[in-house]
Amino acid sequence: MSKTATLAKQQMKDLITSAIEKSISAGTLPQGDIPPFIIETPADKENGDLATNAAMVSAKSFRMPPFKIAQAITENINLEGTLFTKFETAGPGFINFFLSPAYYAKVLKEVEEEKENFGNSNFGKGKKVMVEFVSANPTGPMHMGNARGGALGDCLASVMDKAGYDVWREFYVNDAGNQIEKFACSLEARYLQLYDKSVVFPEDGYQGEDITDLAKLYNNENGDNLLNVSSRERKQALVDFALPLNISKMQADMKKYKITYDKWFFESELHNTGAVKEVVDILTKKGLTYEKEGAVWYKNAQVVTEKLLAQGKSRDYIDKLELKDDVLIRQNGNPTYFTADIAYHKNKFDRGFDTLIDVWGADHHGHVMRMKGAMDAIGYNGDKLDVVLMQLVKLVRNGQLVKMSKRTGKAIQLADLLEEVPVDSARFLFNTREANSQMDFDLDLAVKEDNQNPVYYVQYAHARICSIIKALEKEGVTLRSCTEKELTLLSAPEERDIISHLASFEEEIISAAKDYDPTKITRYVTSLATLFHKFYNSCRVKGDNEVLTQARLNLCVAVKTVIYNVLTMFNISCPESM
Repeated sequence: MSKTATLAKQQMKDLITSAIEKSISAGTLPQGDIPPFIIETPADKENGDLATNAAMVSAKSFRMPPFKIAQAITENINLEGTLFTKFETAGPGFINFFLSPAYYAKVLKEVEEEKENFGNSNFGKGKKVMVEFVSANPTGPMHMGNARGGALGDCLASVMDKAGYDVWREFYVNDAGNQIEKFACSLEARYLQLYDKSVVFPEDGYQGEDITDLAKLYNNENGDNLLNVSSRERKQALVDFALPLNISKMQADMKKYKITYDKWFFESELHNTGAVKEVVDILTKKGLTYEKEGAVWYKNAQVVTEKLLAQGKSRDYIDKLELKDDVLIRQNGNPTYFTADIAYHKNKFDRGFDTLIDVWGADHHGHVMRMKGAMDAIGYNGDKLDVVLMQLVKLVRNGQLVKMSKRTGKAIQLADLLEEVPVDSARFLFNTREANSQMDFDLDLAVKEDNQNPVYYVQYAHARICSIIKALEKEGVTLRSCTEKELTLLSAPEERDIISHLASFEEEIISAAKDYDPTKITRYVTSLATLFHKFYNSCRVKGDNEVLTQARLNLCVAVKTVIYNVLTMFNISCPESM
């Protein structure tokens, strides 16, 4: 919450504590310890701006009915010099407090003074956090899951940054292992088929037309120079040609999507440095591996079971999971993807990150506990690895499910989406539904330039305020900074509602960071736009009272500032006219 809101809560806590102590001294309350009590915002504004259950939780300590305790407390409350105008007792013993005009004025001055830093906090205390997201397989184009994961992961990183964490964004490129071998075999078959259509395509190969396109592109540039070389040499040449092109395309798509990574980390680095072999050696020394049928296995079932038992899970719960051991090294001597993933997460911790956040598709649900357990097994704290699981995205047009691109007639890719839908819309809309809920992405809505499109609705509020300021300047009304006393004229319910909402911005940022849920901020800023439009329709900004006109202009600027802070935090444009 804002500094002003924090001050108000602290004042209220001090008032209650002091009043109880005075009541004990006066004998209206018996001797006893003051138990912890909460201060919260009532759901119904008729019950005040802040309320406390101090009297309720003190009943046992003072051996009195809550209502009588509340009466004793309120007899010793003096609001002079505070941000409150009155208080009252309600129900069985709640004590409700009402904020003063000075409170609302202070909130607006705080926004004015902090500007783009309003909403920032040191909640994260500079702890190093890595957010790894998208990490799409480089053997093919990026899809809708990557589109959602990109927007969600990038905006989550921004929220964490504003909440005071030291944030690092990373993309993990799987440029080694089984999928690259499959990529190589697929490319080889498509290349050879250009010269001999009878060449059999691998049963488990990548069927996408992008593979054929890459083979043709190599052939156009190099001709038949790979026909008379060994299969190994041919596959290596094709991968060396195609993989950089795919990775370059991924990087270009991410740039277009306004996502900038601190590092593109390549899996091949783990293999080349011996990091993958190292984790197998560590697990073996700990007695957590065994050999079977020529492969090296990891005792995943044992490790995860022990972790779950330590968390208090029952045997019945664990049995239903049907835990199985995992292969670390295949019969052919190649490590599995899981082994490389353990090495990668070890590498993350070794780089000094306090918390690792991975954004994964929901189909990786079963992988979460395996990876957490593996981190424990190699000597790290698996509980410092958090995974945001993301459900599927369905594209909808005219109320109908869309699977194919109009332009290409193929499955819709991230690149297709960004050609059809404004990037601002995509980034905002993908953050309007929590990651754990399935999402229908409405292509018609995303391109609309009206209030039905939430990002347009928010951007329009910002542009509207800019237009109000410019229009008044033409009429000779120039914006100036108001004093706190002048700002106390803002007493209409619509004005107070906006200011209360502004005061909660920092708290919403912290809540979004704690829950790894950036959708809280898109909801927050959409509500702010709604409150502003309601205010604008109810309260004339320019009136006969010059001071009130300036106070309302200052309120408009505060709203403009917070909308700007949210949109720029999410790397969404903030137009001054629309």
